[in-house]
Amino acid sequence: MGGATTAPMTLAQKLVARAAGRAHVEPGEIVDCEVDLAMFHDSSGPRRLAPMLKELGARVRDRSRLVLVIDHYVPEQDDDSRRIVAIAREWAREQALPHVHDREGICHVVLPQRGHIRPGMFCVGGDSHSPTAGAFGAYMFGVGATEMLGVVVTGRIWLKVPHTIRVRFDGRLADGVSAKDLMLVLLARFGMNGGRYQAVEYAGTAVESLGMDERMTLANMSAELGAQAGLIAPDAVTREALRVAGVPDDAIDTLRWRGDAGAAVLAEHVFDAAAIEPQVARPHSPANGAPVSDAKGEGIDVAYLGACTGAKLADLRAAARVLRGRHVAIGVQLMVAPASVAEQRAAEADGTLAALIDAGATLLPVGCGACAGYGGRIPEGARVVSSTARNFRGRMGAADAEVFLASPYTVAASAVHGRIADPREMLS
Repeated sequence: MGGATTAPMTLAQKLVARAAGRAHVEPGEIVDCEVDLAMFHDSSGPRRLAPMLKELGARVRDRSRLVLVIDHYVPEQDDDSRRIVAIAREWAREQALPHVHDREGICHVVLPQRGHIRPGMFCVGGDSHSPTAGAFGAYMFGVGATEMLGVVVTGRIWLKVPHTIRVRFDGRLADGVSAKDLMLVLLARFGMNGGRYQAVEYAGTAVESLGMDERMTLANMSAELGAQAGLIAPDAVTREALRVAGVPDDAIDTLRWRGDAGAAVLAEHVFDAAAIEPQVARPHSPANGAPVSDAKGEGIDVAYLGACTGAKLADLRAAARVLRGRHVAIGVQLMVAPASVAEQRAAEADGTLAALIDAGATLLPVGCGACAGYGGRIPEGARVVSSTARNFRGRMGAADAEVFLASPYTVAASAVHGRIADPREMLS
């Protein structure tokens, strides 16, 4: 008698099955998973975890699997931020945490840059944009403080195996169109609950042609779609990015971690990438997206290049392509907050940062900055075009600001014109 055959699985199923110690899992099953890595930052981590651990008399199970990134409240602007950051640093010392990245940049960017992420991993993060790691073929999702407490103490978490929603972008993106535009198209069509707390897998020739920075933007903003995870099957692009991060070749499996042919999905949506135009999401929702022509001419006061979706090296280079030889319009502030120290250094080395500054940009400290509403850099009542992931009312700190979301290309073009502009008209 032959052995039993295993039904085909999606990439999400395979990743969850490995974490659960199972050969096969089915969507809808409740499984208990071993967590390979748990990330938290100064806002979500020690100030919430330390009191709960003390009250329970509980201890950290495995410090080697914890990563603390201090990125939200730095540089410290007031007594409250100084207190929060001090708590994080003190707890890290008390626990002798081996992986602490202090003022190195935004957690979702620093994590892979520091070699913490690799294909096949199962991870949790104390931040809603934790699905960023899915760009590397890892399953990662955001959890709250109570769930994180359970992970820190036990090293495990339960999960309802997700269905997979496959999104294919076939063809080739036009010049001046980026991953941010792809996501704004998805949000406009499906809304912020379109992911239904399932796993969204991105595929197609347009996705395969994206560099790692752009893939990270897609995976990251799966959170805006309401998905639990956003996944891209690892390939040569993944291998090279992780090799640069110092991950050994034998730890980068680009063959095993892909969905099986014939694996069932909840839905599949196919888009012609060549037909997609630059997009702009009007205030106050990422789902308020439409082609840039619909918002063209809207006046702005601030153009903001920052966040994990808009200030990586590829993002800064995109903006520099538009800005070289041009200058920001009178009365407009162009703010640039690089996503990490490493990205800033690379942008300095290749002339990208000089191009931004020569065009009139103000360089802000590395970190989450105005994206998370800290620092008060966005004036009250300002109209802002931003490369961030969210434009909810008050999200960037100023309660009365109106924030338009766009790609770095469109942010840069708008800064030059002083109003929302189509970057394709400025690219040779």
